Amino acid sequence: MIIAMKWHIFLILLTLPLFGTVDLGVDTFFKEGHDKKVREKRIGLVSNHTGVDRNLTPTIQVLKQKGMKVVALFSPEHGWSGSGYAFEKIEDGKVKELPVYSLHGKTRRPTPEMLKGIDVLIYDIQDIGVRSYTYATTLFYVMEEAAKQKIPVIVFDRPNPINGMIVDGGMLEDKWRSFIGYVNIPYCHGMTIGELAQFFNEEYHISAALQVIPMKGWKRTMSFKETGLTWIPSSPHIPEPDTPLFYASTGILGELNMVNIGVGYTLPFKVVGAPWIDGEAFAAKLNSQKLPGVHFFPFHYRPFYGSMKDQECHGVLIRVTDIRLYKPLSVQYLLMGILKSLYPEETKRYLEKVD
Repeated sequence: MIIAMKWHIFLILLTLPLFGTVDLGVDTFFKEGHDKKVREKRIGLVSNHTGVDRNLTPTIQVLKQKGMKVVALFSPEHGWSGSGYAFEKIEDGKVKELPVYSLHGKTRRPTPEMLKGIDVLIYDIQDIGVRSYTYATTLFYVMEEAAKQKIPVIVFDRPNPINGMIVDGGMLEDKWRSFIGYVNIPYCHGMTIGELAQFFNEEYHISAALQVIPMKGWKRTMSFKETGLTWIPSSPHIPEPDTPLFYASTGILGELNMVNIGVGYTLPFKVVGAPWIDGEAFAAKLNSQKLPGVHFFPFHYRPFYGSMKDQECHGVLIRVTDIRLYKPLSVQYLLMGILKSLYPEETKRYLEKVD
């Protein structure tokens, strides 16, 4: 009898969540009564397919079900549905008879005409915790334009999927400022989207009437997998909740166009390879440096689109062994250094093409 009871308790424990349960900003907005101040206001919603509550109900649907007056929608890069390619210009459109103004088309900022008739803007988009990602720049632009029109901005906070502890990489120099990387923060900044909004407002003196709706239950040490939330691919090449960490580890290297970094294959940003690399030798040299928190596994693959399409690539699969010690930018710099050391002629040829 006692053994049977213990087994029953064990089975119950197996059904309990392994990680924390986090309420998003969109969840706490209603649970904690933040909606009362804007219940009669005309709302413009800046969002996309990642704007969902913890039950995966789209934010637009949540707002309408709660009787909120949503009058216009605004979408970032990749469009409202998230299906657009990187850098693709997205046209304005409609969703459920509401106008969708693209902030990655004819303009990247909401115009006074777009904002006409709006009393408050709500921003709810999942960021990835890396500077070179345009959703945060869109937030910056929205806050600036809203401040000019004296329209309050509400940001529904969401987790930094990497975690809130990893801060790595240099600051952005003003001469390299662009839509892809707009503010002077580390490459891995460790902030949530709500914290970024507060940083933008204070550091850049935007003076927006800003309110951040906090999460409940999120801790800085949490990776996205530990939140109990479901990951919605934030853009076409960020399919998994751990992809942002690898995006920070190989993304800059990929922009040099001398190797493939898994974009065009099933492991975006998690592999580094090229036809001219010896995968076993590359892995051995990388591992000999004993960089903490990472192991490089020899890997061979064939991209089916994009860089080096249909070519047999040899290289490494990056495996994180200890997230507490892992430094994405150190991995990136090590990859670059070893490539240059082992293949000086190939790297020189590609780097000569870089402006």
